[in-house]
Amino acid sequence: MLVFTTIALALLMMSIDLTIVATALRSLQHGLHTSINWAGWTITAYSFGFVLMLPISGKLSERYGRRRVFLGSTIAFTVASLCCGLADNIFVLIALRAVQAAGGAGFTPSATGIVVDYFGDERDRVVSLFGSIFPVGAMIGPIFGGLFVSYWTWRGVFFVNVPIGIVVIVLALRYIPRDPPRAKQRRHGMDATGMVLLGGGLLLGMLAVSTLGEKNAHVWSLAFAVLLAISIICVCLFVRHINHAAHPFIAPRLVYGPGFGTVNLVNMIYGGVTNGAVALIPLYAANRYGMDALDSGTLLIAQGVAAILLSVMAALALRRTGHRRPLYAGGITIALGMLLLALSPVAGVSPYVWLAGSAFLVGAGGGALNPASRNAGLQLAPEHSSTLAALRSGSLQIGSITTVSIATAILTSSGDPGGVQAWVYVVVALLLIALLPLITRVPEHHGSW
Repeated sequence: MLVFTTIALALLMMSIDLTIVATALRSLQHGLHTSINWAGWTITAYSFGFVLMLPISGKLSERYGRRRVFLGSTIAFTVASLCCGLADNIFVLIALRAVQAAGGAGFTPSATGIVVDYFGDERDRVVSLFGSIFPVGAMIGPIFGGLFVSYWTWRGVFFVNVPIGIVVIVLALRYIPRDPPRAKQRRHGMDATGMVLLGGGLLLGMLAVSTLGEKNAHVWSLAFAVLLAISIICVCLFVRHINHAAHPFIAPRLVYGPGFGTVNLVNMIYGGVTNGAVALIPLYAANRYGMDALDSGTLLIAQGVAAILLSVMAALALRRTGHRRPLYAGGITIALGMLLLALSPVAGVSPYVWLAGSAFLVGAGGGALNPASRNAGLQLAPEHSSTLAALRSGSLQIGSITTVSIATAILTSSGDPGGVQAWVYVVVALLLIALLPLITRVPEHHGSW
């Protein structure tokens, strides 16, 4: 329990940070005398740094030990958070956010590895419970952010990580077991070529889709086309490289091998795309129904509560249900919630109640499939648990960022953003339903692994 509490606090700190900064953008902009565009880069830089460092942190965890990487990540995240709160220049703050992201990217891979190494027959259930931690942070982050901005300063959204980080460091030093001694063997290089190709492909791809969020941006714009083309070239070269390298950065089978490729794609679609669509619910409530910021923001509480409840229930039932049944049930439930979001409320039901109920369904579906999607890849190769956890988190981020960027690009050029966003939810629902056959290729498993 003490080890899990330590890990849970670190994951909670990271998930709070993913949502809390957005609430302070306007205050941060005025406090640092900058534009809203540069203020927004404090979020963008974190997303970029997080995705780029995920596979690297997974590799480091397997090579140098989970405890070392967990402690190093916590220290880096905590120190960077303190420095972010003290920053007096927007460009310094953006750079520090990238450093903070590098620390945050190490939490999930190293924490997953610790669970796989030390929790024995219970590791499938413990890993499954990770899914109930992130919605908690996503819910309380905006609340803390609003309180700090209203009654203190925007710097509080960064300072809040410092005491939590110190507690995590102390608990980790005391309770997380030391990494077992590794057998003496020749260590190969970290495959710098593979890192550069993968990092460049991810970074340029994210930059490409982020350009779609700019005003008057189109999929045929030169900036988007050039960035996307170079990104695809880098990814293709990366795939070619890992297939021919003697000791690749990431084993090809973990990316697209039998079972692994399907799991990564399921995570990107049913996890990442869903997360992106959910993040846009407050905007949808404001555009279509004219709700204020408070009402539209609290809609995500219903989604978070459902995700927490169903994650715990699905984790406890996973050994009986196997992986595919909760994936089917969760995918269908999410699609139904998306369709209800797009429809107008029935007579006698207020828009707020209608949207909250729809968001609850989406959260319930996400919670139901979360434990299965976490365990499906891990049980195939527990020895690569840190890398697999990093690949899963990367898939979620890529799916989410792509969904938000494409949706906002469509909304920017629309005269009726509320009506258009309703169609976005219809398209997402149809995509989730159309790809349900993918689940038949997810490796099935019952019991512990």
